[in-house]
Amino acid sequence: MAKKQLTYGEATAQIEKILARLRSEEMDVDTLAAEVKRATELIASCKERLRKAEEEVNKILEA
Repeated sequence: MAKKQLTYGEATAQIEKILARLRSEEMDVDTLAAEVKRATELIASCKERLRKAEEEVNKILEA
């Protein structure tokens, strides 16, 4: 079963939650690597969405 594609807002909210847990030291060492990996994936997804949005806006402005 494929994972649901998160919206940009959902992805940034998840990143914020991970950062909050890191800052408050709620995260134990056993989950640290997995959480950092997840945050990295979410950040990459957000960057790609922003890149695509920028391309679309530039196309519209060039018309």
